[in-house]
Formats: sequence, structure tokens, C-alpha cells
Amino acid sequence: MAEHDIYTKDGTVDIHKNPANKRDTGNWKSCRFILGNECCERLAYYGMGTNLVNYLKTRLNQGNVTAANNVTNWSGTCYITPLIGAFIADAYLGRYWTIASFSIIYVIGMTLLTLSASVDGLKPSCDKTGCHPTGGETAVFFISLYLIALGTGGIKPCVSSFGADQFDDNDETEREKKSSFFNWFYFSINVGALIASSVLVWIQMNVGWGWGFGIPAVAMAIAVVFFFSGSRLYRLQKPGGSPLTRIVQVIVASFRKYNVQVPADKSLLHETADEECVIEGSRKLEHTDKLRFFDKAAVETQTDNVKDLANPWRLCTVTQVEELKSIIRLLPIWASGIIFATVYSQMNTMFVLQGNTMDQHIGPHFEIPSASLSLFDTLSVLFWAPVYDIFIVPLARKFTGHERGFTTLQRMGIGLVISTFSMLTAGVLEVVRLNIVKRNNYYDLKYIPMSIFWQVPQYFLVGCAEVFTFIGQLEFFYDQAPDAMRSLCSALSLTTVALGNYLSTVLVTIVSNVTTKDGRLGWIPDNLNRGHLDYFYWLLAILSVLNFFVYLWIASRYTYKK
Repeated sequence: MAEHDIYTKDGTVDIHKNPANKRDTGNWKSCRFILGNECCERLAYYGMGTNLVNYLKTRLNQGNVTAANNVTNWSGTCYITPLIGAFIADAYLGRYWTIASFSIIYVIGMTLLTLSASVDGLKPSCDKTGCHPTGGETAVFFISLYLIALGTGGIKPCVSSFGADQFDDNDETEREKKSSFFNWFYFSINVGALIASSVLVWIQMNVGWGWGFGIPAVAMAIAVVFFFSGSRLYRLQKPGGSPLTRIVQVIVASFRKYNVQVPADKSLLHETADEECVIEGSRKLEHTDKLRFFDKAAVETQTDNVKDLANPWRLCTVTQVEELKSIIRLLPIWASGIIFATVYSQMNTMFVLQGNTMDQHIGPHFEIPSASLSLFDTLSVLFWAPVYDIFIVPLARKFTGHERGFTTLQRMGIGLVISTFSMLTAGVLEVVRLNIVKRNNYYDLKYIPMSIFWQVPQYFLVGCAEVFTFIGQLEFFYDQAPDAMRSLCSALSLTTVALGNYLSTVLVTIVSNVTTKDGRLGWIPDNLNRGHLDYFYWLLAILSVLNFFVYLWIASRYTYKK
């Protein structure tokens, strides 16, 4: 191997801060530890989150609307806190140490959650009439829940980017493997989710919540061990300083030079003469012609220097300007993912509540908890992720000529279409279920004689949509992010899930308030046999169709990063 081929060319270093050796670090040999960590961490997360709505109903005595809103509010927070972790990773600690630090908070939260469900004085007391949680017990439970939200927020935006960092963008062979990494990364997530939605949900409903939350806590501890075990093999990107400061500097400099003309020759714009970028851990970006107003920040004037040094609040490099442009270009694509995330969030709320009213028996003695039906979403992902990578990509490549089969934007668009069909399928099932209720006067029957397995198609479609949209989103935001902002952009993509959960909360609240006027029961009463959950599914299907057409318009005008 030639001297210049021994080390990576993307600026990564090893755990000892030496240039990363291609042979000894990175690639799939380090990724197996990252994938193992992600599998166990997701087992912990889904192990306590999948069935959370039933814990809130049975142990904390919350109604359907309150329980569903508490779940979506918490889930939303889990996808907002990544902005904190991403900022710390990109600006100060780097992805490796951010994952390590927030993992500790995560383990503390999981431990406290287990204690709140198993230790007398912390867990609600229950008798034949139900459970009677005190204010203190409820407070401990929610404190542990939001500690977990903070812990997962530090990990979530860093892990996928950290895995992708193990492949050198400047090496064609390694670059091709990166796309496969995102598929297998999502595959590992769903291996953890499969165990959570089947085994752990059954334990929670049949053995006890102490064991049901304790096992995920142990899984999180194992995830931490997995992560540290691969330390000597990892490639680390150096933190590049505060990305938010650089963004604000470009905005301030642009407005300060509001009346300055941008030269027609773009080579006159300010950029460092060195081959290396001044931003730690980043490569230079080519100038683009969109959003030209911000080019003013890179126009040199006589007032830019202070003591022969450029004032960063008056003069920015082209790469800095292009970083801001990259973020702005991402925002419309980002916004179009919110409705998809709203549809996705129904799996842990409305799908579970719908399943609670159906026959959950498998044979005469065994009952499957309604939350365990999400394992069919997981199985769908486990089926479609390798099928996409092994069969669909090579087949699509023959027709499109694109190295990845579809562009990431095309991939995401296909997922949006599939998600619409999942809502239509759920709506049709609810219409059939309510017809059975009406025809047989089953209004006050707890379980109607209709198998819960009729829900499988809607879960399977959501899983298929995930493989296209969520994995496409992971890949898109990593590829299009500036080098020193990849954690931040990964966090930005995750906030669509947060806003999707919050939007679900808003929609459920509005629907509940509007449809219960004048003493009516509304669309989503505690007794769904007397409601119209199907109307809520139709509403989400309509929003999904409108969102898809907006997405098509946005995607057709997107300019990829150079």
C-alpha cells in the first residue's frame, strides 16, 4: 500500500488522536460494535416505550386521550433533545465522547424507571378496584421518563453519523459501503424493536412491570459495554467548533453588507488559500448560485480587518456561507417529513387502543398484548431492509443508472406514498370493526369477536414505508450536511419525528375538543365502540396526500451539495 493510502483522507483520527490508519480502524470491523450498541439501546428504548400507553392507563389511571397525548409528548421530546446532543458533539466533545457521556444519563433514567415500577413507596399501590398512584409516585415516574429522553437525545443524533464516519468519503470502495451501512443500521434498530415488542411487552402484561422495565435497563447497560469495546477500532471526526456560531456569523455579516454588490466572478469571494479548510474536521465546499444574498458575507471590504485579522462577524469564507445554504436547502425537505412522523406515531397510540378492543387470543389459552402487534412493523422492516439492499437497488440501478438505485429524495417519496396506504388500511379496518359492533349491538363489549391479526396489514405497510422514508432520510441528511455539522443535521432529521408526535397530540386534542361539543362522545372516547376512530385515520390519510404533493414540488427544486 502506498504511503499516502495508509491513512484516511477525510480528517478522521483514532482514539489516541493520531491520523486514522485505514487497515487498523473503521470500515465494517468497527461498525459491528456500533450496530450491536444500537440494537441493545433500541431494545431498551422500545422495551419501555412500545407499551407505555397501557402502563399509563392501568397503573396511573389515565384515559385514552390523556395517555395517548403523554406518550406522544414524551416521544416528541425524545426527538427534540437530539439537538442538544448534536450541538455538544459538533462543537465540543465529538460524537464518541457525546455518546459515552449521555449513555450514563440514559442508564440512570432506566434504573429509576425500573425502581418506580417495582419498589414499594415508588410504585402505585393496586387492589381489586384498580391502582392509586400518589403525586410523588407519578412525579418519580415522569422524572425517570424524561431523564431517558435526555439520554437518548445525546445518543440518537450521533450514532448513525458516527457509524458513517467509519467509511472514508474520499475512498470510492468505502463510499459505496456507506449506503449499505444505513440499511443495516436500521436493520439492527429493528432487531432490538422485535424483541421489545414481542417478549418484553408480553412480560409487562403477564409477569409484571418491574421485570418489564428492568430487562430494558440491563439491555442499555449492555449497549454501553458494546460501545466501549470497539474504542480502539473507531475513526473519530474532530469537533469543528460551534456550528450555530458560524451560521449566525454569516447571517450577521450578510446584513452588515446589505448594500454591498456581489462580484460576478465568484472566485473573488473570500476563501482560505490553503488546501485545508479552517473549520476543524471539515472539507471546503464549492460555491453555489442559490441564496445569493448570503454571498455578501464573503465579499471582502476595507472594514473587514481588525489588526490585520479578518473579523469573523464581518467576513466569512465561502465554505461557511455554503454551510448555511446547505442547512436552508434542507429545511423544506425536513418539514415534509413531519406528517409522515405523525402517521408513524399512531403505532404506539391509536393502533394499540384499536387493538385493545379486538380478540387477542392465539388458541384457547394464550393472549397477545395489543402493543405486541408492532412486531409486525419490525418484521416488515427486517424483511424490506435487506430486500431493498440486495434486490431493489440492483434492479432499480438498471433503469435509473444511479449507483444507489434511487436518489435519496426518490426513496423518501416512495415511503410517503406507502404511509398513506397504511392509514387507509387502518381506516377500512375500523369501519369493518364498527359495523360488527353496530350489527350485533356490541357497544359495551370489551373485546369484540374480531381477531387482532386483522391489524397486521397496517403495521406491515408502516414498516415498509419506514425502510424507504426513514432510512432515506438518515442517508440524505448525512450526505447533504456539511462535514462539521453532521450530528446537527442528523438531529434536525430526528426533530421531524418530534414534531410529528407533537402534531399528533395537537390533532388528537383538537379532534377531541371539537367532536365532544354539546355532550357528544366524540371520535376518540374511552369506549372506542361508541366513537369514530376511522374518521381520525381518514384525516391523517388526507393530510398525507396533501403532504406528498408538496414534497414533490420541493424535491423537484432541490440542489444537491457539491
